[in-house]
Amino acid sequence: MRIDPKSHVIVGAEFIDSPNYDERPDDADIDLIVVHNISLPPNEFGGGYVNDLFQNKLDPGVHPYFEEIKGMQVSSHLFIERSGKLIQFVPFNQRAWHAGASCFEGRERCNDFSIGIELEGADDIDYTDEQYRVLQAVILCLQMTYPELNRDGHIVGHCDIAPGRKTDPGRAFDWDRIT
Repeated sequence: MRIDPKSHVIVGAEFIDSPNYDERPDDADIDLIVVHNISLPPNEFGGGYVNDLFQNKLDPGVHPYFEEIKGMQVSSHLFIERSGKLIQFVPFNQRAWHAGASCFEGRERCNDFSIGIELEGADDIDYTDEQYRVLQAVILCLQMTYPELNRDGHIVGHCDIAPGRKTDPGRAFDWDRIT
């Protein structure tokens, strides 16, 4: 696995362009990885609804929950499906809209300096071996490309940068499998 230095996209990942990103601040070093989970509808997997959400194409008429999140404009750099399939929505040199109101080591606005990785999952449902395998490879690849990511403690859950607001990746996530 490697990142193309011109496009800032993982070679071999499916790339689906999300409109939900913008430029990082000029002085922002990429030095944080944020692990998330997502399932649409909640606790259900497959169906392509996460892809639709990240492209602003989610049909609110398909499921009652989709009406609740209608109009959300969110994205993540990467999405790892239950099968281990890797999809990239935003190049790493751009700011994906994944963290929301957040703080890490006293720095607000974690989207400015982080890479967001969504796992297809839920807080209390075990992740798959394939997801851990791909996540490990992605982290190694990111650390080789962005040296600031090699510092201890710079891989966190969404719950760590938005405590009280977010709980993902949840109790089912096994941190020992990626560190």
